[in-house]
Amino acid sequence: MNERKYLWTMPLPKGPLGWTLTGVLLALTLAALQWSAAGAQLNATELANGLPQIADFLRRTFPPDWRILQALWAPAVETVQIAIWGTLLGVLGAVPVSFLAARNLASRRWLYRLTRQTLNVIRSINELILALVFVAAVGLGPFPGVLALAVHGVGMLGKFFAESIEEIDQGPLEALRSTGARPLQVIVFGVLPQVITAWIAVVLYRFEVNLRSATVLGMVGAGGLGFELVSSLKLFKYQETATCIVVITVMVIAADLVSSGLRQMIRDNGRH
Repeated sequence: MNERKYLWTMPLPKGPLGWTLTGVLLALTLAALQWSAAGAQLNATELANGLPQIADFLRRTFPPDWRILQALWAPAVETVQIAIWGTLLGVLGAVPVSFLAARNLASRRWLYRLTRQTLNVIRSINELILALVFVAAVGLGPFPGVLALAVHGVGMLGKFFAESIEEIDQGPLEALRSTGARPLQVIVFGVLPQVITAWIAVVLYRFEVNLRSATVLGMVGAGGLGFELVSSLKLFKYQETATCIVVITVMVIAADLVSSGLRQMIRDNGRH
């Protein structure tokens, strides 16, 4: 009978000192978890006491009011439109920034660091906060939702695009530079052919995320199904709320299926 050999991703502690340090690290980890649980006020008793209220809310939402489905058609289309344009503008902003944020293409280190930190700042601001800012700037409607998704998308996609560039094979780039190719030619003929497949997959996933986010942005006046959802909650029309949730769920599932299928096709074609 062949003995199974198990490989650890990290070396096991060696000697009493190693095991002692491991025990200390484990104790510190447990203490940190306890500290964070206290700060987050985790309380299973309160959750158990709140279950009847949750059950009562669910009872009030059943059955969904299907009579408003026709009225939700326009907000649903608006949500998709917000996600499409938020994704497109985010891609247009992220592509040029990603070349500045890629370490292997950076000719000026200060510009690379500045671009990276700028992307970090953009990603740290939630879409809801951005939507509130743009609602105050341009008013209610889907346009501030588009702007919020686009700005946040620049930070997220710029990071993913830059990391894809950093993982490419440097051979073709060096060959192009040795022939006297200009930086733009190196990017077009050396970088883009190697990253375009990964970029498309990331963009499809980002659209899926933006569709979910677009439904939430409506809660702050940025249009779409989120606005209808909040309106029904404020008016205590819980059956209409349930209908909105069902429509949002169907939209997200459909987007996930389409996006996953397209990403699989891209990966399969990339292997050939």
